[in-house]
Amino acid sequence: MELRVENGRIVYPFSVGFNSANGELDDFDTHIERYLSKLINVFADADAAWQYLRDNGDKLIYEVYEKNIPEVDGEIRFCSSITYPGKIGDEYFMTKGHFHSRPDTAELYYCIRGKGCMLMEKKDGRYVLEQMYPGRAVYVPGHYAHRSINIGDEPLISLPVYPGNAGHDYGTIEDSGFKHLVVDRNGKPTVIENPEYGRM
Repeated sequence: MELRVENGRIVYPFSVGFNSANGELDDFDTHIERYLSKLINVFADADAAWQYLRDNGDKLIYEVYEKNIPEVDGEIRFCSSITYPGKIGDEYFMTKGHFHSRPDTAELYYCIRGKGCMLMEKKDGRYVLEQMYPGRAVYVPGHYAHRSINIGDEPLISLPVYPGNAGHDYGTIEDSGFKHLVVDRNGKPTVIENPEYGRM
């Protein structure tokens, strides 16, 4: 369904279907795919990432489906986020992560399928790790960078919802990374300090 927009605002109700099996919206406007070749520096062990790329090809790490809802105050944007299972070295597949361009804005992630966690971290390094599993919602307050991490063996599918004017600040994370990582230690997700923090 085409969105009815006047003067930069949605002026007529609409609905969209959500496939809980694969995460796809049935009437999406934008489809974003993030492959390993574009995420090498997101992982702390870049050498392991390059080796994985050579051994397995250019793996799809995560993808997003969204409607082109105006990015203005008063609107609500949403999307579907699918992060696939796998590991680079002992670090789980994950999204790039971001702050919001308007740092005081919050976001809600409702988990539909899979098993994962949400790593949330302030610029001073304080962090919180919350579990993600079907039927559970994670609230990300303002001023926290956040990323979805798949710690299971099937796609991690969630429905993020956030203010229209929140925006995305990926640059801060691209420049320095997160101060903490979630890695597999004896079969359990464990938070450690990122040895590459500030050198991404």
